[in-house]
Amino acid sequence: MNRIYSPGELNYKARWLTARIQAAVEDHPVVVVTGARQVGKSTLLRHAEPMRSWRYVTMDDPEALERSLSHPEDLWAGASTVVIDEVQKSPGILSAVKLAVDRDRRRMRFVISGSANLLLMKQVSESLAGRAVYFVLNPMTIGEALGQPAPTLLTDLLNGKIPSTEQSGADERAQTKISPIEWLLRGFMPPLFDLPRPDLWVQWWEGYVATYLERDLRQFASIDALPDFRRVMQFAGLRTAQLLNQSEVARDAQVTQPTTHRYLNLIEASHLAQRITAFSGNRGVSIVKSPKLMWCDPGLAVYLSGYFDIDSLGQARELGAFFETMIFHHLNVLCQIMTPKPLIHYWRTQRGEEVDFVIEHGRQLIAIEVKMTSTARFSDTAGLTAFLGHYPNAAAGVLLYLGDEIVRLGEKVIALPWRMITGG
Repeated sequence: MNRIYSPGELNYKARWLTARIQAAVEDHPVVVVTGARQVGKSTLLRHAEPMRSWRYVTMDDPEALERSLSHPEDLWAGASTVVIDEVQKSPGILSAVKLAVDRDRRRMRFVISGSANLLLMKQVSESLAGRAVYFVLNPMTIGEALGQPAPTLLTDLLNGKIPSTEQSGADERAQTKISPIEWLLRGFMPPLFDLPRPDLWVQWWEGYVATYLERDLRQFASIDALPDFRRVMQFAGLRTAQLLNQSEVARDAQVTQPTTHRYLNLIEASHLAQRITAFSGNRGVSIVKSPKLMWCDPGLAVYLSGYFDIDSLGQARELGAFFETMIFHHLNVLCQIMTPKPLIHYWRTQRGEEVDFVIEHGRQLIAIEVKMTSTARFSDTAGLTAFLGHYPNAAAGVLLYLGDEIVRLGEKVIALPWRMITGG
């Protein structure tokens, strides 16, 4: 098992979002980087140019935290380029950042980072309106873990460039032969790549959830009934890649619906899960409008659902949904690095026609269906064909599957190996 990185080590793996952050710090006085705990925000900012040479201040340092409450400007005295990490612990410092930027907008540059929560985002938006640009760092992708550049497949498809069947979708690198089930059980938080065995992955997730519940939520959300919150997380984890019915989650978790609504909002604000909306570009088509719930790291959904080993996960009835969640994670990261960022939807009509994802980039559309099968079949493209019938100007319908071959299944319908979207 290859090590991915530990803070300060030379084997740091570059993140695909880095180039966008680097471009942003050239043009904007404040760049805000948020994301779930442990996704690698601090590591990126301490290793990537040009931020690695900036003054680095973390609110994990008790002395810096104390200074931020009384004389925050002292933290960057004599410096014009500053990284402030874990800023959620001292949100009042943002007023001082605003003042520093307003005094010398051309010279001062700040990158502000912190684990996402409602308080942080409210403080940032109020204090730095018109001064900041925002990025969300997601868990690591397979391509990032293998040290590979971001695939251009999504951009190519949006531009009407459909891969040729003469290309091979197979990847000869030995690392890529890790089964998708193993990726799903481990998950994609960077520290997990230092751990060689499934039992250690499960142990890590256990500690992660406990830290999130016992520290983050108590500190920022004033949640006292942690067992109730844990049950909502569990039943929401079982529903990843499904239409979200809050009443059903509330019933199963034995929590009131308003409380369930609040808890789901907190999960989403923490960038642990995301609701994707239905695509409704054709007003003549009657569609299902409930949002679809996607966990941002499939490993967390797998853990919350009670699957702790490869054998039980391989037999799970939710396995296809977990695989779809992993594809969503990679699509989400690829959309984050595009400008402007494409929107991710799903599509389902009242007649039962559906596709897992619709990528909308301006007036360009791609429909994507995900199947955990080794053979590309025409029967798996019914939803894609229906979508293209309603939206004939869409660039392509794509079936992502477990095989290695690129297979043309229609004029605009093509089956592609799942690894072409994950980068390895």
